[in-house]
Amino acid sequence: MFWLQISEFTAAFVILWLLVFLGGFILLRSDNIVSIEEAYNLWASQYDTNENKTRDLDKSTTIANLSKYDFEQVLELGCGTGKNTEWLLQRSSQVVGLDFSEKMLQRARTRISDKRVRFVRTDLKKPWPIEDGFADLLTSSLTLEHIADLDFIFAQARLKLRAKGLFYISELHPFKQYLGSKARFETEQGLQELEVYTHHISDYLKAAEQNGFSLLELKEAFDEHPDSDVPRLICFVFRREA
Repeated sequence: MFWLQISEFTAAFVILWLLVFLGGFILLRSDNIVSIEEAYNLWASQYDTNENKTRDLDKSTTIANLSKYDFEQVLELGCGTGKNTEWLLQRSSQVVGLDFSEKMLQRARTRISDKRVRFVRTDLKKPWPIEDGFADLLTSSLTLEHIADLDFIFAQARLKLRAKGLFYISELHPFKQYLGSKARFETEQGLQELEVYTHHISDYLKAAEQNGFSLLELKEAFDEHPDSDVPRLICFVFRREA
């Protein structure tokens, strides 16, 4: 009985020590994890110029994956500095770009001066300020890892797309996330890590099905000279059914 009492006391002490230690570790780590809006405002000045394999591969695969489709009205989620907007505008009559970060949008407006494009600062976790049925193509590039609720995104996408409209998604592959990859960048204050969520492939498929989308394509994109067999990006083309 005495041994049992000692064991229970020891176990309780160890658990308490672990909770204190882990709590302190989490607090220390949280100093370097910043909100999505704050992070991209900080990142905006160097986003287009620093080395970024994910950004570059997203641009090339977006062009490759969407070139065979026709579209006129485009709604672009997470348009950032307009790296994909330029090409989308070449293929359409109107583009509306939404983004969390005003600093990124300022870069986009400087980069693209065209009356056919409009950039709007938007919290994508809230209803989007675009009329329903606006787009026949909706794109989201390197954005959904920052949003926990995929069901909300697909519900909004259904509202903003016309019947048979396309929803194109290009994201960091969950396999990369399982290995610890995430959005991060260097500043004078040190490494800045962004708030991210891991969405499994099944999460995308489930949210799509629940909101009336069918899957047309699923592709994986690899680096030109990969260090491993793990794909960097996963890309989906969904279609909004009537």
